[in-house]
Amino acid sequence: MTKILDNTALWNEAAKAGALLGAVSVGCLVLKELAGMSGSAFLMQAAAVILWTVEFFGCILLMKKVQLDLRDHYEGVKMEDTFRLGKRAAVLSGLLLASAHALIMMYMPQETMDGMVNELTDAMGMSASQKEQVDGMLGQLPLFTFLFQWAYCFLYGTVLSSIMSRYIFLQRLFGGPFQGPPKDEDTPDEQ
Repeated sequence: MTKILDNTALWNEAAKAGALLGAVSVGCLVLKELAGMSGSAFLMQAAAVILWTVEFFGCILLMKKVQLDLRDHYEGVKMEDTFRLGKRAAVLSGLLLASAHALIMMYMPQETMDGMVNELTDAMGMSASQKEQVDGMLGQLPLFTFLFQWAYCFLYGTVLSSIMSRYIFLQRLFGGPFQGPPKDEDTPDEQ
């Protein structure tokens, strides 16, 4: 039985999708942090690459799934509805991931923060006054991290939602993935 899609139902579906996408992203973030605590540079880099790939492509597949579910479970769903679902899910999942990033930054040990600042200033060849400015901004780093991560998730989710919403409706129009338009079976084959 199909249901009618209204704004409340769209927000409910977006909340579920945002929680799912956010949980995957936060799970990958936690696993990256656990790998970072091992102290092994190889393990940290390998985990970062593997988990980034899992998160990137996992979010693509999950976005496709939630948009297909919306299209298939509600009556009269248009391309704009699936796009709005994805955009709202991106805002909500971005909140979860940005909050997790900011919390990690807030509770990061001071020695780790100092080590990051020293690596950054050494790599960029900063002077002592520039290093002091970077040190002065460390208290605001969780806020900057939160804002940057939320903006990134929103932009990534919006672009992904735009692409996926068009893809799933083209898929329906042409009868499935990578198939042409349906053939008219009433016309005889030309010989």
